[in-house]
Amino acid sequence: MSGRVGDLSPRQAEALEQFRERIQDILSCLPAQHDHFLLRWLRARNFSVQKSEAMLRKHLDFRRQMGVDVILTEWRPPEVIEKYLSGGMCGYDREGSPVWYDVIGPMDPKGLFLSASKQDFIRSKIRDCEQLQQECDRQSERLNRNVESITMIYDVEGLGLKHLWKPAIETYGEILQMFEDNYPEGLKRLFVIKAPKLFPVAYNLVKHFLSENTRHKIHILGANWQEVLLKYIDVEELPAIYGGTRTDPDGDPRCRTWINHVGPVPRSYYVRDHVKVEYEQSLSVSRRSTRQLDYDILLPGCVLRWQFCSDSGDIGFGVFLKSQKADRQKASQMREVVVSQRYNAHLVPEDGSLTCEVPGVYVLRFDNTYSLLQPKTIRLTVEVLLPDNCPGP
Repeated sequence: MSGRVGDLSPRQAEALEQFRERIQDILSCLPAQHDHFLLRWLRARNFSVQKSEAMLRKHLDFRRQMGVDVILTEWRPPEVIEKYLSGGMCGYDREGSPVWYDVIGPMDPKGLFLSASKQDFIRSKIRDCEQLQQECDRQSERLNRNVESITMIYDVEGLGLKHLWKPAIETYGEILQMFEDNYPEGLKRLFVIKAPKLFPVAYNLVKHFLSENTRHKIHILGANWQEVLLKYIDVEELPAIYGGTRTDPDGDPRCRTWINHVGPVPRSYYVRDHVKVEYEQSLSVSRRSTRQLDYDILLPGCVLRWQFCSDSGDIGFGVFLKSQKADRQKASQMREVVVSQRYNAHLVPEDGSLTCEVPGVYVLRFDNTYSLLQPKTIRLTVEVLLPDNCPGP
C-alpha cells in the first residue's frame, strides 16, 4: 500500500487515527489538518506514530523560530540573493505538480557568501518551499485532487571545483537537512541533467543529508535527457532551452521571467573580505624551511581540497605528485601539479581543489625558505573527496 489517502493498509489506517489523536493539542497550529498532510509525516517515518509525532512537534518549533508563517508576507531576501541565486518555478508536470529548476553552473558561491549571511540563504530556501507548498495547494483546488509534491530539474552543466567550496557545501547540506526535516514527501522526483565528470564527487558530499527514500527519487539522466523530461512534462510546459516550446512573452527560451539565470556576483555587493572558517589542524614552518603533507590517493577522480591561513606573513604553497611511493622527496624529484606560489594567506584565507586524475601520493608543500627570520604557523583543513557511483535513471 502506498500510504496515501484511499490506499492504506489496516496498520497504516490505525497509525493515522492514533497520530491524529496524539497531536490534538497542536492540530490547530499546523499549516494543514487533513489526512493528506498528516500522512506525509507518517510516510517519512515509516508509519511509526511516535517518531512521526516527534518530527511534527519539532517542525512546529522550527516554524516559530524561523517565522515561517509570515515569511512570505514579512520577509524579503537581500537583493544579492534575489539577483544572483539561481532557480525558479516554471510550469507543471503532466500530473499538475509544480516544476522547480536550479541552474547550478553559472552560480558564484563564494561571491554570494561574501555578500549575504548563511541565515539569509536558509530563509530564502524556506521561503521557496512555502511558495511551492502554496502553489501545490492552489493546484489541488484547480484540479480537484491532492497535489502535494514537486518535480525538480537540476541543470548542472558547468559544475566545477568552485561549487565544492567547503562553506557553500556545508550550507547546502544544512538546507537539504532542513528540507528533509520540515517538508517530508515534498519531492516527487528530481532529474539531474548535463552532469559533468565532477558530479559524482559533488553528490557524494551531500548524499548523506538525504533519506534513502529521497535518494530513490533522484535520477541522473544521460544524453537522452530531453526525451525523458518530455515523458513527464508537456512540451508546452517545458522551457524551450530544455527541449519544450515554452518561452518568455518576449520569446526568451530560458524563461527568465520564472527562472533566475545568474552570473558572477559584483564586488559591490561584498560585505566581508572572507568567510570565517574553522580549521582542523595547524603546523609550524620554520624559517628557511618547508613542510610537506602526503595524501595517498587510491582512485582516479578523487578531489583533494584544502583551506589554509597563516598567522604572520605570506607563505609559499604548491601541490606535487611523488614520482614513486617513497619517503620524503625534494620538490625537484616530484611532478608539480599545482604551481608553487606565495600566498597572502595572512590577509585572506586561501582555498583550492584539485581533481586527481591518476592515483598516487599527492604532496601539499608549504614553503618558507625565502624567510630569513620569520617562522610561520599554518592553520589548515585538508580533505579527500571520493567519487560516488551515481544512482541510475
